Amino acid sequence: MRTGTEQEILLKAIDAFRNKLIVVSPDYRILAWRCHRNIPSDDDQVGQLCYRVLHARSEPCGHCAVKTVLETRRPAWSPRDEELLSGETVPCHYAYPVFSGDEIEAVVSMEMEPPARSQIEEKLQRSNAFLRNLITSAVDGVMAADKKGKVIIYNDTAEQIFGYGVKEALETLDIRAIYPDGLEREVMRQLRSEAHGGRGKLRSFLVDVLHRDGTRIPINLNAAIVYEGDQEVATIGFFHDMRETLKMNKVLEKVQLQLMQSEKMASLGKLAAGVAHQLNNPLGGVTLYTRLVLEDYELPPGAREDLGRVLRDTERCRETVKELLEFTRQTRHLMQPHDLNQAISRTLFLLKNQPLFQNITIETQLDGSLPPVHSDIQQINHLFMNLVLNAAQAMGGCGRLAIQTSRAPGAADRVHIEISDSGPGIAADVLPHIFEPFFTTKPEGEGTGLGLSLVYGIVENHGGQIKATSTPGEGATFVIQLPITPKADDGERNSGNDASCSSANLSGR
Repeated sequence: MRTGTEQEILLKAIDAFRNKLIVVSPDYRILAWRCHRNIPSDDDQVGQLCYRVLHARSEPCGHCAVKTVLETRRPAWSPRDEELLSGETVPCHYAYPVFSGDEIEAVVSMEMEPPARSQIEEKLQRSNAFLRNLITSAVDGVMAADKKGKVIIYNDTAEQIFGYGVKEALETLDIRAIYPDGLEREVMRQLRSEAHGGRGKLRSFLVDVLHRDGTRIPINLNAAIVYEGDQEVATIGFFHDMRETLKMNKVLEKVQLQLMQSEKMASLGKLAAGVAHQLNNPLGGVTLYTRLVLEDYELPPGAREDLGRVLRDTERCRETVKELLEFTRQTRHLMQPHDLNQAISRTLFLLKNQPLFQNITIETQLDGSLPPVHSDIQQINHLFMNLVLNAAQAMGGCGRLAIQTSRAPGAADRVHIEISDSGPGIAADVLPHIFEPFFTTKPEGEGTGLGLSLVYGIVENHGGQIKATSTPGEGATFVIQLPITPKADDGERNSGNDASCSSANLSGR
């Protein structure tokens, strides 16, 4: 129980309250009243219905705070924020229940100063601005439309995808225009089905949409229907552009194919080395017994001439096997001085009798005074093999191949190699890209796009430079310059080179 002093102070506090304060029963009859306005005496209102005295109504107000308290048994405000913003001048009431046990004995209603309209508007503006920023900064295109197809939300990413400006889209764009061949009907059918996360939802639906210029764009679409009650009022979609993803998937597929091709070439290299070893023994036997027959038997001149031809062809086979073993021998990227002229000659020796070279005239101008170049001979072999094969394929097996070595003009510490062909040349728009990995102008399945990129890597690993020049219709020329003596760190830099450079025999033009 409160003391008399406490009760006296509480009564004074109530009397000092400048706004209206009433206490009503659960049947809306005034139990107590305090008001400083020009209203008849407080005592005259006790026992009267509050809605008749205050508002001259025959029933409680629609958004009466007292009514809300009686329904919810919790404190309540009236009116709500949206009513305050409606422009009407309405008082603001706060009401709370007074309990007697579990039953509401009375409800206290106090008239309060309503929050300033400007404050509420500012709060809503901040909320709207935050929502707009969320939509605008979304990494996916966001577009919403009403039931008639009029666009009502459209962000910057959607502008990048579809090509329509934000203002244009909001004023004139019909959402049906972004779907080809009436595909919007299928999208709505899927939205209304249960197949994609429930009715009104569409998740990860792959579809093509139309750019303003008619280009089809692959999209991963997440969408939803906006409802008011059970009525559809709008749709909203989040459009994820799949072009970069699909492009990356194609690159990864190419990488996988190239890895398989590299493994295949490595296996072929091991097979060739094994076959060469197996051929050495029977070739040695043929050579031995041919010499014995020539030495131990008196043979007619014609027979000796035939056996001499057998011996010469056998020796030729043994030389080919020797060169093949030298070419395929695995090394640990050992950097030593090597004769580049000899490396070029070895490459031509292995290739010139192949069917691809039967109608190609090979011209060489190798500088005999060329100093040895500090290099990894295995990588150098693959360098020349790729360039020579590339030239032969570009000429279609018919034409002229010219190879020249010399000291680099104006650089005595570098060697200069030129490999030219008389093929159709390289188009001006293609030339800047020929050393890029996986770039090829050959039909699908015929070119890997790795050959010239590996050539470029080998030259770079040796501290050299390579460039290509071409006049369409007049062939192409590859110019290589390599340092005779490497920089101090070249040996370290090359000691751990990727072994893929040593197992490639691919053409990429």
